[in-house]
Amino acid sequence: MSDAAHGRRRRSSSLIYTEPPETIEQQSDQAALPNLNASWVNSKGAWTIHVVLIIALKIFYDTMPGVSQETSWTLTNISYMAGSYLMFHWVQGIPFEFNAGAYDNLNMWEQIDNGDQYTPTKKFLLTVPIVLFLMSTHYTHYDLTYFIINCLAVLAVVIPKLPSSHRMRVGLFTVPEE
Repeated sequence: MSDAAHGRRRRSSSLIYTEPPETIEQQSDQAALPNLNASWVNSKGAWTIHVVLIIALKIFYDTMPGVSQETSWTLTNISYMAGSYLMFHWVQGIPFEFNAGAYDNLNMWEQIDNGDQYTPTKKFLLTVPIVLFLMSTHYTHYDLTYFIINCLAVLAVVIPKLPSSHRMRVGLFTVPEE
C-alpha cells in the first residue's frame, strides 16, 4: 500500500528540501490577523537591540578571566551568530497562539515583511552579521584559525538569509512525520 493511502507524507532521502508554498487556506489564515511575531522587527528599538546585545556579549566575554581579546571577539561573534540563527532560521511558527497555526511552517525570517526580500529590515539584519564578522576578523589580527571560525559562523547565518535559500530547510535533525 502506498504512503498516501496511509495518510503519510513520503520523506525525501536528501538532507536539504524546499518547504512547499502555502495553501489558499493558510494564506487566508495569515491575512486574517496581524503577525505580531514578525512585525516587531520594524518597530523603534528593535534594530538597536542587536547592537546592544553585541556590546553586552563583548563586555561579558571581556570580564571573563583568562580570555584574550581575540578569543573574546570570536566568542562574541559565535554567540551572536548562534542566537541569530536560532531565532530567525531554526524555530518555526509563532510562540503564542493567536494566529491558530497560520505560520507553523515558516521561520521568522520568512515571516518578516511577509517574505519580501531586500526590505530595509532585512538589509539591516543581513548587514549586522557581516559587519560583526569584519570587526572580529580585524580585532583578531587576521589570524587564520580565528578567521576560519568566524567565517564559518557568518556563513551559517548569511546563507539562509539569501533569496536563493528562501523556504529551504536542512533536515539533519528533523523527525520524520508519521
